[in-house]
Amino acid sequence: MARMKFLCDAERCIECNGCVTACKQENEVPWGVNRRRVVTISDGVPGERSISVACMHCSDAPCMAVCPVDCFYRTDEGVVLHDKDLCIGCGYCFYACPFGAPQFPQAGAFGLRGKMDKCTFCAGGPEKDNSKEEYAKYGSNRLAQGKLPVCAEMCSTKALLGGDSDIISDIYRQRVLKRGKGSEVWGWGTAYGKPDNPQAKPPQGAKS
Repeated sequence: MARMKFLCDAERCIECNGCVTACKQENEVPWGVNRRRVVTISDGVPGERSISVACMHCSDAPCMAVCPVDCFYRTDEGVVLHDKDLCIGCGYCFYACPFGAPQFPQAGAFGLRGKMDKCTFCAGGPEKDNSKEEYAKYGSNRLAQGKLPVCAEMCSTKALLGGDSDIISDIYRQRVLKRGKGSEVWGWGTAYGKPDNPQAKPPQGAKS
């Protein structure tokens, strides 16, 4: 059985937010809730990178560990989903998640923030596949239709990959090999620094 995962290639992401828009349109995500967002690292300085972030469907999900009503469950494909009928809106999952994936439609005190919403890997919820009830609560169930998550399919640069983790790993491994990453990532220059002018010749009479 395939284990579904996301991977965002920071070298390819152009911060177009196409994945965010596609997710909102496909699942009719309510205003104020972002199942997916684009985060920019080192904004405005050399080395700036952007990555698309959502629920990473962790193998050892902290949200599942802290939920007091056990509304989370994991499918056979490794997708972490939740039952909104069980959710009490306590917000424990929000504080436990390192990716900020759990979202709440309302702002308020305990019990007033509404049912938690998050990325479902376009796998719906506990209701019958592709039913009106499932779509109303969780959005589109593309996995049941044999499709991949819409965010990954709509990525114009294919920076965001979603699907079988083994296949995704192979794709990313091939990309890294073609980029020639090696000594740039770690090597003599990284450990000891590069000379300011490597082409400069030593002065006459000096040791090289």
